[in-house]
Amino acid sequence: MNRAQRREYLSAMGLETWVARSRPGVPASVPVAAPANAPREAGYDWAPLRERVAACTRCGLAATRTQTVFGVGNLHAAWLVVGEAPGAEEDRVGEPFVGRAGQLLNSMLRAIGLAREDVYIANVLKCRPPHNRDPLASETAECLPFLEQQIALLKPKIMLGVGRIAAQNLLHTDASLGRLRQKVHTFGASRVPLVVTYHPAYLLRTPMDKRKAWEDLKFAREVFARG
Repeated sequence: MNRAQRREYLSAMGLETWVARSRPGVPASVPVAAPANAPREAGYDWAPLRERVAACTRCGLAATRTQTVFGVGNLHAAWLVVGEAPGAEEDRVGEPFVGRAGQLLNSMLRAIGLAREDVYIANVLKCRPPHNRDPLASETAECLPFLEQQIALLKPKIMLGVGRIAAQNLLHTDASLGRLRQKVHTFGASRVPLVVTYHPAYLLRTPMDKRKAWEDLKFAREVFARG
């Protein structure tokens, strides 16, 4: 990515004045994505899993959804981005992170050298909670196994949890996002490295925290580069 492109994406995040500075011992530019044709064993069971999600009636959200929102992206992705749950637009379209929040997420990814097509994007919940309320513990308990199956198929090298609700559910904690940021957590039995940051929708409402989100993205990039 050239400097003009980087400035464009950082500008979309509201960080027009940012100047890149590498940390001691950390290169200013690091690899961030595996090739799209990287050999993987995952992918053979995606269609049946999608069908199981689409037919799911494990919780009451099945009665209020327009459709399930399974996930989207590269089935060979090294990066997995996980949000909380579909919103109204996602429920209508059937794809996670669309609209203004999705556009900002795309810019956040591009700022660290990733296109939306390079990553896989999913949510903890596959159905929209009414009025975008927080997920209930019972709903998360029923839906999280679907995400775990997606992770088992994808075998990501790193997970990026966006938003407090997603982070708390992935890590089974009630700690604040501020306490969870800038740390390397792990998820599941395979102990996938997990880094958390702010949700794009929150950043649209609270633009002063975009700079903190940029620090989180750089941190995630460094964690991925370390392997």
